[in-house]
Amino acid sequence: MAAFPRHMRIVSCLFVCLFAAVVQAQTPDLMLWEENLEQLAVEAGSTDWEDELEELSHRLTEKLNLNTATREQLEQFPFLTDIQVENILAYVYIHGQMQSVYELQLVEEMDRRTQELLLPFVCVQAVEESRGYPSLKTLLKRGKHEVTTRLDVPFYTRKGYEKNYLGPPFYHSLRYGFRYGDYLQAGITGEKDAGEPFFALHDRWGYDHYSIYLLMKNWGRLQTLAVGNYKASFGQGLVLGNGFGLGKTFSLSTSEYRAEGFRKHSSSDEYNYFSGVGATVRLSARWLASAFYSHRRLDGVVKEGEITSIDKAGLHRTENEAAKIGAFAMQVAGGNVAYEGSHWKVGATGVYYFFDRPYEPALREYARYNLRGNRFYNVGIDYKYRRGRFSWTGEAAKGKRGYAFLNQWKYQFGSDYRLMLLHRYYSHDYWAFFAHSFGESSTPQNENGWYLAAEAAPIARWRFFASADLFSFPWWKYRISKPSQGVDVMFQSTYTPSRRCSMYLNYRYKRKERDVTGTGGEVTLPVYHHKLRYRFSYAPAPFTLRTTVDYNHFRQQDGGGYRFERRQGWLFTQMCSYASAAFPLSVSLQGSYFHTDDYDSRVYAYEKGLLYTFYTPSFYGRGFRFSAHVRYDFRNWLMLIAKFGQTVYQDRDEIGSGNDLISGNRKADLQLQLRLKF
Repeated sequence: MAAFPRHMRIVSCLFVCLFAAVVQAQTPDLMLWEENLEQLAVEAGSTDWEDELEELSHRLTEKLNLNTATREQLEQFPFLTDIQVENILAYVYIHGQMQSVYELQLVEEMDRRTQELLLPFVCVQAVEESRGYPSLKTLLKRGKHEVTTRLDVPFYTRKGYEKNYLGPPFYHSLRYGFRYGDYLQAGITGEKDAGEPFFALHDRWGYDHYSIYLLMKNWGRLQTLAVGNYKASFGQGLVLGNGFGLGKTFSLSTSEYRAEGFRKHSSSDEYNYFSGVGATVRLSARWLASAFYSHRRLDGVVKEGEITSIDKAGLHRTENEAAKIGAFAMQVAGGNVAYEGSHWKVGATGVYYFFDRPYEPALREYARYNLRGNRFYNVGIDYKYRRGRFSWTGEAAKGKRGYAFLNQWKYQFGSDYRLMLLHRYYSHDYWAFFAHSFGESSTPQNENGWYLAAEAAPIARWRFFASADLFSFPWWKYRISKPSQGVDVMFQSTYTPSRRCSMYLNYRYKRKERDVTGTGGEVTLPVYHHKLRYRFSYAPAPFTLRTTVDYNHFRQQDGGGYRFERRQGWLFTQMCSYASAAFPLSVSLQGSYFHTDDYDSRVYAYEKGLLYTFYTPSFYGRGFRFSAHVRYDFRNWLMLIAKFGQTVYQDRDEIGSGNDLISGNRKADLQLQLRLKF
């Protein structure tokens, strides 16, 4: 395909930043939380938060009634602390139904900033007499239908399409969802990645991946019923953390893992979910019991009756990739029992899982203690205690091999002062296939660390955040051929002179150890990474302007220990958006210039993406990036988004490698999304 003409050529819990993609006129508060998610996206290396985006953005159109809100519903908003959640519930219980959302000003610990964040998503309505679960007739008559389709068109040709890729170069997805409040959700999602066949070869059923789900809530004692594809999380994620987890960001409001229970899986993610049935039953006012079962086939490589690798990408573009489809089966069964008192909560989680054949990957020395075998289990005890402004949260877990502990202590001096201390110890041989929790690494294994963070607003319009993470790895890591240690320090100051204007300066310093290239692991020395960001946001309605400057400095000593190799990277980004209140059209333009010495000094730039997506690409080398995002909403039933983006590199004639190689220095894409509601 010919190159596109030269002249033709972006957020979880946490989670209010996730709404950025669906809010036409952003306020600085929403933009600030968007950046919190941006930080988390860079840390986690993954931005597949479609389900969380969809669920939380639902509150923009169907607001939560504060007079009927439950603890679980209020905990969806990451900016609400435990004290604030409890005080809202206590206010309604003691004083009766609210008459206006502005009664939030009378709730203890509700500062002005939190009120402004909460108001777009809540309402106050008189409570009607409860009549139990809605009838089938009511569900069908008042339920809302939603159909969303997406098409990505690349204006370039990858090398793989010459002879290896089996399908056309277009990405396409189709989603249908039915919903009646919080009572019932059902739907199906189909997705085809670029290069995969469509109604041909191994995809004779059309899409390469389908996700079918049904989720019921609040049916008498049955709190939740999940059938089909779903996600499950309990405790602090040391046993089951199948969803959005903890991370290091510049706010303590997203530091707690509160997403417990079963949730639907409607996203295009082909790996991180269960398939079967799960249910939560309220045994009494204080006791909850959950159980689930899952059976699904996973992609991977099987040789001589043994699983040698598990494929998580979900790409089936070539014959080799297609040969991995459903190579083996996994069965999982587990559950959770929890008791919640007035000031404390304790729960027990257990999971048992096995493959239909042994899992024996070829492990390198640094991964010699990783999971292998056939049958596995994990059990854990999670607990939470809160008294006044003090809270203690944690979990202790054990697997077939190894064990893990996480404890978090938090004290809130007031709405403007918070302090948190977190300790985690994950043994070098802890096996937990479904665990995901706080840490320097992507999995809770081979790590010991202390994390201290403080947040304060001592001066009007100013907010400060500082954190320090001291961690060590008892065993080898990737590119570290010995036990090692490191430090991660962050500081941010935010100034908000008005609701329409804000700016912040963020500095981060990280020191880790790494094998010196060319020494075969015999020499390991520290590497130092400095990151500095300044961002200015101004939103004079109907415009929003945002300027960002990023600087990275990376250095490592040579093998002799006498000379430092220094590399640096720069990124300048300007965004401008327009959203008229009189006309249902919003436009966002963004341009970035980047210049880095190598991959270690790479930079990240957030872009406004499609509905329920979050896009934070990385760049290294020298070049610029341009994107244009247009959204049109016709009343309440039709939405259309078109996004065009182009990256131009000035230091290379080819982009990528292998089957993904693009001849030339330009990469341009057009994304289209259509949503119908009825």
